This record gives sequence, structure tokens and C-alpha cells, in this order.
Amino acid sequence: MLSDIRDALVNLDLDKTLDLVKIALEQRFKPLDIVNSLAEGMKIIGEKFEKGDYFIADLLAAAEIFKEAMNILEPAIAKEGGEFVKPIGRVVIGTIEGDIHDIGKNLVALMLRINGFEILDLGVDVSAEKFIEAVKRFKPDIVGISALVTSTMVNMKKVIDALKKEGLRDRVKVIVGGAPLTEEFARSIGADAYGENAIVAVEICKRLVEELRRMS
Repeated sequence: MLSDIRDALVNLDLDKTLDLVKIALEQRFKPLDIVNSLAEGMKIIGEKFEKGDYFIADLLAAAEIFKEAMNILEPAIAKEGGEFVKPIGRVVIGTIEGDIHDIGKNLVALMLRINGFEILDLGVDVSAEKFIEAVKRFKPDIVGISALVTSTMVNMKKVIDALKKEGLRDRVKVIVGGAPLTEEFARSIGADAYGENAIVAVEICKRLVEELRRMS
């Protein structure tokens, strides 16, 4: 049953995935085991994306199916008195000031949630001041900044400079991403990493959290 759920998700079959999740619950499968099968499916989808077999639209579709399945599972988990595994890390994410594009940012946020991160999504057109406020309030491990418009890339450095000014830079890792960015640009503004796509960003964030844990 659990492998069937995984495969239905990998095949991007919304109705079958949700039906199987409901049947699994009726058959007394543990909700967290079902969650793990869905997570395994998302991992396979990520691998297919990296190989070029799946595309951005497929990732978005898979993320939506995962979200719908979780809507079914969350009440069952709460009823059992259980709870999700402690988040592996916290991420504040947003599209930089002057830029209102959010598809890439939303996909990264979804993939991070699926992989066990707690996310505070600030949305689009986010100023350095809003990032700083969120870091102080949410106390994240990572700040993720997205840009698609080339002219707004310079505003990313404003966030990093503001983190330094407020004495917060050593407490968080900064990852940047977006179509016009490069690894070289990320280094030039003092970011810790550049996420080429959502799948890569997840793996980088896992590594960055591990680095923070070792430093603490």
C-alpha cells in the first residue's frame, strides 16, 4: 500500500494518491508512515527533475498533490496525539524588494517544507528591513532570497549588509537564487550559497543547517 501511494505520487496522479491515502488510513496504517511514503515519492520526483525527465510544471503538480494529501493526514496525526518530526531547520524566504515574481520562490518553499523545514514565507517585494524583522522574530537558521529581475539583484546585498549591521549575520546562513544569478554573484555579495533550482536548494539548506549545528 505504501509503495502504491509513493508510485501514484511519482506518476502525478492526484485522485489515485488521495484515494490510496484515505484507504491506508482506513486500514490503520500509521499516518507518519504514509507521510514517509509521500516524502519518498517527492525524492524520486526530485531525482527525475535533475535528470531532465520532469520539469518545473511537474514539480509544482507534485507539490500540490503532496499538499492535498497532507490536508487529509494532519487530522489523523492530531487525533493520534502524534506530531511531525521536529523541523530540521527554519528558513525565512522571500523575493527581494522591487521584484514580484514568486513561482521559483514558492517552489523552493514547498520543497523545503516537504523535506522537513519550517518556513516563514515573506512573499514578494521584500525589503531588507522586513527580512531583518523576520530574522529577529522567527530566529531562522537560513535566509533565502530570490530575484528574477536583474535590476533587483543589487538589493540582495542590502539584506546581507543589514544582517551584518544588526549583528545577525553570524547567526544565519544566506542562500540566494533566481534565473539571472550565478555562483560568482552569490559570492560577490557575501552569500553563503547559490541555489540553482529547488532540488539543489533543499540539499544546500540541509548542508548549511549541519554547518550551523557544528558551529554551535
